[in-house]
Amino acid sequence: MFSKIEVNGDDACELYNWLKSEKANPDGVADIAWNFTKFLVSKEGEVLVRFEPQVTPEQIGEQLGQYL
Repeated sequence: MFSKIEVNGDDACELYNWLKSEKANPDGVADIAWNFTKFLVSKEGEVLVRFEPQVTPEQIGEQLGQYL
């Protein structure tokens, strides 16, 4: 669980392939450009939103209410 994985390319982890296929970044690019990209997934397994690295935890917290 704590080993290094690939998030882009031919050897990308299946989880990240699925997350990226569900939500691209605001420019329409699926690949993850940098660390700290975050995804919010509902309890039903729907990818609700993708947060790019520059989005702070405080900004995410402000938006969470609309998904609860």
